[in-house]
Amino acid sequence: MTHSEVGRGGRRTWFPVLLGGLLTACDIGSPLRAATPPAPERTAPVAPPAPTSAPVFRREMPVRPARTAEVQALAEKLEAPGANVEDPCVAPVDNGCARTALAPFFASLDALATGTEPGPVIIEAFGNSLIAGDRIVDVLRDDLSTAFGSAGRGVLLVDRMAPYGGRGRTSASSSGWEPRTLGELRAPPHAFGITGVYHVATRARARSRFTLDGEPRGTLWWLDVPDAGALTISSGGTVLAKTEPTGSGVSRATHFELPEDAQTLEVVAEGQGAVVQGVVLQHARPGIVLDTLGVPSSDASLYGRIDGATLKSQLAERAPRLLVFFLGGNESKRIEWKRLDMEKLRADLRALLLRAREAAPGSACLLVGPMDAVKGPDAKAQALTQRPSLEAVNAAEREIALAEGCAFFDFYAAMGGKGALARFHASGFMHDDLVHPRGAGLDVLGHLVTDALLRAYVETPPPARGVAAVMPTPSGTGAAPSGVSEPSAEATP
Repeated sequence: MTHSEVGRGGRRTWFPVLLGGLLTACDIGSPLRAATPPAPERTAPVAPPAPTSAPVFRREMPVRPARTAEVQALAEKLEAPGANVEDPCVAPVDNGCARTALAPFFASLDALATGTEPGPVIIEAFGNSLIAGDRIVDVLRDDLSTAFGSAGRGVLLVDRMAPYGGRGRTSASSSGWEPRTLGELRAPPHAFGITGVYHVATRARARSRFTLDGEPRGTLWWLDVPDAGALTISSGGTVLAKTEPTGSGVSRATHFELPEDAQTLEVVAEGQGAVVQGVVLQHARPGIVLDTLGVPSSDASLYGRIDGATLKSQLAERAPRLLVFFLGGNESKRIEWKRLDMEKLRADLRALLLRAREAAPGSACLLVGPMDAVKGPDAKAQALTQRPSLEAVNAAEREIALAEGCAFFDFYAAMGGKGALARFHASGFMHDDLVHPRGAGLDVLGHLVTDALLRAYVETPPPARGVAAVMPTPSGTGAAPSGVSEPSAEATP
């Protein structure tokens, strides 16, 4: 087996090419020969030909974007060594493992690589403000799409979560909407779906316009609140669908087909008070779709505000192959501020993982721990002093993830451990709040996650006869290899 690269939409992608056993020998340039008369029929039975073994698919590191080498060089300059994904076995068999936590996702990547996956491979990324701006997951999305193809944008919002920021994950333009998020101090009046955000029409004719990219169909997620009026979905002046509210108070989904030549899509609220939870736009082709579901100020406790029935229905509709959770930063702050304790953190994180995995039972699961964190500029002389609960939160998240059958990525260790944020700050890659990375610092963090995930994919052998071998220890690293768990002792907060 070898791998070839082909151009696809301006990007390179890779696919396996099977060699051997497919060609018969030919004499090229030899004179024509007379046909050979058939041999006389034998009376003795002829043994059937020995079966040929099926070619073995071998995972190899896929093509990476051109910027990868530059970002890796910056990571090394910042002394961010990276880390391995810990991918625990969730189905041990004899001396091997029938399935690891990430096996469903890795199997989907295999299917994309071999051309046997018929549709999109969807990833749901939940988290706090670290990913809400989308640049960290932009790196993950771009790397995976470069390697395995893209199937479009996925879940979008009708407007931004704040009056600033880009519109990469929202409509191209909008007016008349008020955002509410699960990260607010007081719980908003309506239930949330998996986006953790809803937008309320502040007036009749509130509208959003999306620029289309040839998507064949879409979905509007909306909340059936009393007396809010209908929502109309149209393109080029033609109404594609219209909601039929009953005032039930439950989340609903309206599906619509898009004309082949459609350039834009409009969502319009007929009356004040209509509530939209999201819009889904994607292609039917094989490729990666990564839904960014990050919400500023969120933590595992606040994700409990997602309505259970809506979580189940929307995740069932998305049918993700990987659930990723970026959590821990806000938890470490709230423990320091005495607004949260370790017992509640453990309980809420375990509940979130259980709820999400029950709603998407066929999905793999990955928890990304908190990055390095300091007390912040308000602490004056202690501005770059590490938060005292950070390592305890990190250890607890790792323990719970592995116990609940999720893989774990130690973001703190990957950045370089204690003092990493000070190095990022000294290089100009932290905002003044000393909480949020900026610029190329975000690219480095995204690269650390992506690189670890792709290495875990390559180094974990595909299942043979239903059993995957234990992953070998990568050479030259001190971190525990994926698929091998070390005992952990939780630090005292």
